[in-house]
Amino acid sequence: MLVTIVFAIVLSAFVARLYEIPSSSMETTLHGCSGCDNDRVLVDRLSYRFSGPAPGDVVVFSRPRSWTNAELALPDTRNPLVRGLSWIGALVGVQRADEADMIKRVIAIGGQTVSCCDARNRVVVDGRSIDEPSVYFAPEFGPARQDTFAPVRVPEGQIWVMGDNRNDSVDSRAPNDGPVPLEDVIGKARLVVLPFARFGRIDGNQH
Repeated sequence: MLVTIVFAIVLSAFVARLYEIPSSSMETTLHGCSGCDNDRVLVDRLSYRFSGPAPGDVVVFSRPRSWTNAELALPDTRNPLVRGLSWIGALVGVQRADEADMIKRVIAIGGQTVSCCDARNRVVVDGRSIDEPSVYFAPEFGPARQDTFAPVRVPEGQIWVMGDNRNDSVDSRAPNDGPVPLEDVIGKARLVVLPFARFGRIDGNQH
């Protein structure tokens, strides 16, 4: 048992880790909702040691300290035993990670300018409208339109992230949030591994 735990810790720290998707902000690319059989995704922690995130990548990151908005308010406990068991469960993907870990799609990287929207309701990066086949609008949250925002130049060493579920995602667009520093990026989401019916690669689809 101890060997298994140590192996899981080393694996999750340097190579890969399973994350449970706790919210609907990445629908329909990734499935997550309260009381549902949420997706578990395999996150590659090695790739970004050699190159940075690219537009279209789906990334897991620690919520920056500067962000004041969040999607979930998960219960916390001061019991060290419960906290320890929760941490181990998160390592192997049987329990969702702390809410401070978020998953979104990279829209723009450092040095690029991003804004929304053009006449066809598309995000604009460096003056070019981008096609995003993964974008979804949850019908229960109003019209299928993206919230507009003025051009933002992403600082070097940071990324602009947005959820695929454009009218139900707290992301870089939220007041007081903004771009995510690269040091907060944990890794790239590669595969949906559970449930088996949804097993498959997570594509970086942005054109």
